[in-house]
Amino acid sequence: MEMDMALSFLGVAILLTIAPGPDILFVIPQSLSQGKWAGITTALGLCTGLVVHISAATLGISAVIYQSALTFAVVKYAGAAYLLYLAWQALKEKDASLAFGQQEPMAYFSLYKKGIFMNVLNPKVSLFFLALLPQFVNQSAGHVPRQMLLLGAIFLVQALAVFTLVSIGAEKLRHLLLSNKRIAKRINRLKGALFALIGIQIAFSERS
Repeated sequence: MEMDMALSFLGVAILLTIAPGPDILFVIPQSLSQGKWAGITTALGLCTGLVVHISAATLGISAVIYQSALTFAVVKYAGAAYLLYLAWQALKEKDASLAFGQQEPMAYFSLYKKGIFMNVLNPKVSLFFLALLPQFVNQSAGHVPRQMLLLGAIFLVQALAVFTLVSIGAEKLRHLLLSNKRIAKRINRLKGALFALIGIQIAFSERS
């Protein structure tokens, strides 16, 4: 793969990652409520889920899912239901937010699993890679699957880097929020609202 093509893809990938979307909106609340390491752990889970989608796009599995309306709908609604469940959990914790800043952090492995499920249960992610990766493949160079995997690896590395920076920034904001008790008590409500919005967006999104 030519260097200029790889750099062009990297630029596009960074712009797409920092744009408001389900993944970054999933990382921010975890960092706000539990600190940067919670956000970074969540990001690791999200990136693990991206491995599944990148592999699916490379192998053409995404196209099969896209062609099957039933399979697409099942995966989509399962993902939406999972996010709404997370929203319900966050809203249940609103009373516990009175101790915000002193509570024990959620087990990192649990956050990691949530990140994986968040991405794996969103079929639109596979379709995103199925549409994006071929645009930067050099057909004349051959080894198309290998090129797509390399592009996917570039996307993963930059995504993890961006999410890490976002987690660090969100933690700094968290310290400011902790000084305002009224805002601090509403963090779980904000987290629940974000999860609910992402879930609704996934549930009502159409194949494109």
